[in-house]
Amino acid sequence: MGWTELGVAFAVFLLSHAIPVRPPVKPWLVARLGQGGFTILYSMLSLAVLVWVIGAAGRAPVVPLWPQMPILQGGVIIGMLVVCLGVALSIGVPNPFSFGGGDPARYDPQAPGVIRLTRHPLLLGLALWGVVHVLANGDLAHVLLFGLFAGFAGLGTRILDRRRQREMGPHWAELDVQRRSAPLSLGCFGPLTLRLLAGLGLFLLLWALHGPVIGVVPML
Repeated sequence: MGWTELGVAFAVFLLSHAIPVRPPVKPWLVARLGQGGFTILYSMLSLAVLVWVIGAAGRAPVVPLWPQMPILQGGVIIGMLVVCLGVALSIGVPNPFSFGGGDPARYDPQAPGVIRLTRHPLLLGLALWGVVHVLANGDLAHVLLFGLFAGFAGLGTRILDRRRQREMGPHWAELDVQRRSAPLSLGCFGPLTLRLLAGLGLFLLLWALHGPVIGVVPML
């Protein structure tokens, strides 16, 4: 289907991320599924659409923009290791600045964990994932695909900041000042060794599945 499938996949990707979190829709879903059920369903939908849109980019016509180079391929490996470690440090960490947010009572502004470095670690990881894949692929379909992801993540941080500022009022600014002034230490990341091992495991899992699922075997 070429460019048509990729265009439809792009549209579904954007709609599947925009509609479920809109004020009229999300409360209706949460009331029926619970917050946990909504999060699981939203995550599964996002993953399914993500796999589809990546596959659609691989089936689109190849229009080279720049040559693939070994140094850029190596950059993907390093970048994805950083992304996986960042995800492991972020999952389950209470974050009043981002979507979901976890249990507000568990958030300690004096020990914010990875939130000390950025209000939106998962979106920052998505942006890095997109940028390194743009550089490594160099063809039009994948530049559009991963450029969309990087831009989506960058725009998402601004949208979330505005939304949370509107919802939390002056408390948002107070928490942000506390976050930025909190001491940065390894202890603030919680069970650090376990999280780092989980991040490494995620990296190795993605490496192993990349060939069977995406059709491209990552190479150093």
